[in-house]
Amino acid sequence: MKPIKVGLLGIGTVGSGVFTVLARNAEEISRRAGRPITIAVVADKAVERAREITGGQVRITDDAYSVVADPEIDIVVELIGGYTIARELVLAAIENGKHVVTANKALLATHGNSIFAAAQKKGVMVAFEAAVAGGVPIIKALREGLTANRIEWIAGIINGTTNYILSEMRDKGLAFDEVLRAAQQLGYAEADPTFDIEGVDAAHKITLLSALAFGIPVQFDKAYVEGITKLTAEDITYAEQFGYRIKLLGITRRQANGVELRVHPTLVPERRLIANVEGVMNAVLVQADAVGATLYYGRGAGSEPTASAVIADLVDVTRLHTADPEHRVPHLAFRPDRMADLPILPMEEVVTSYYLRLRVEDKPGVLADVTRILADDEISIDAMLQKEPAEGEDQADIIMLTHRCLEKRINAAIARIESLAAVRGDVVRLRLEQLQ
Repeated sequence: MKPIKVGLLGIGTVGSGVFTVLARNAEEISRRAGRPITIAVVADKAVERAREITGGQVRITDDAYSVVADPEIDIVVELIGGYTIARELVLAAIENGKHVVTANKALLATHGNSIFAAAQKKGVMVAFEAAVAGGVPIIKALREGLTANRIEWIAGIINGTTNYILSEMRDKGLAFDEVLRAAQQLGYAEADPTFDIEGVDAAHKITLLSALAFGIPVQFDKAYVEGITKLTAEDITYAEQFGYRIKLLGITRRQANGVELRVHPTLVPERRLIANVEGVMNAVLVQADAVGATLYYGRGAGSEPTASAVIADLVDVTRLHTADPEHRVPHLAFRPDRMADLPILPMEEVVTSYYLRLRVEDKPGVLADVTRILADDEISIDAMLQKEPAEGEDQADIIMLTHRCLEKRINAAIARIESLAAVRGDVVRLRLEQLQ
């Protein structure tokens, strides 16, 4: 049967993995897809490097626009990244009637609605398994495997860089800055790690998972995003004393009045499987009504793990290449005319539990003042730890875990606690999820 011809845009870390795995497993992939899948052309500004990787086996160009316009190309694989040129190329490929496979979570989280609408209009597919959790097939699980279920919530460790940093801080008791430098030296963190450590990368990914889970448009601009830059080793230690570990989680949950969409450091009970995901690994926990909890675990980045997801999409698109567009799985799992209009809840409307750490003067009545403020705001304490002052000091730490309450209530209580004369500095506030 005639091969499916692929135009590969970008042959960096993931692109080279796609080329390598596709060549190495060509026979197996062809048996699964029903026909050969071949890379016909590679577009990359580093032409000589592209020739070296491909060994002269395919045509090389530095003009990506010529690839998306080439009538011989059936599927365009976009691995350039970013929001601008990648968006232009993806839309041009769609306009030219080509299917698209992409690993670009930032692009889809910000421009996905218009891209999916354009693809729907032209009757082509946009596949993006590699955009979330690398080689972990979480997109396919939500789009197809869990179709019978009403998804209740998703919580995921979906950024390997931050998970590595938190694992090292916990294991070695090191400060954030020190671990970040080590992660950069090992290649686990970029020279500019802002998207990772500030939670933006995880927010791109949970935005896509939320849309798939609940049948809503992608709404990255409404996500609450908080990174790990302010976390300290002492808070990680205190959390462990209560039986919790701190993970940067992407969380989305269906509520009666809307959908939660948030990324932030989170205390998780250490007995939960997801709390024991260490290093650069990713894990996504999905709670659904029929199947219950399911956990998806694996490498969330890297050349061949991500290539695995890209090629899985290539096989899917090849199988459905000639199918009636109406009979394909919708891009966001739900039919476009049946998308829900659920609002994204502002963070102040979210209900969860909290970890609070206060630095206070060591004198009578301080704890009573603090607990009175919490009681006035209807916030109950679940557990508390009061540390003795270090020798020669007159200040001590008080650490509290609260029961679930509305975020706006905890915000008001923290403001009042910080105004107490005996409280020194800002109150450290972290969120806590039982994930039951």
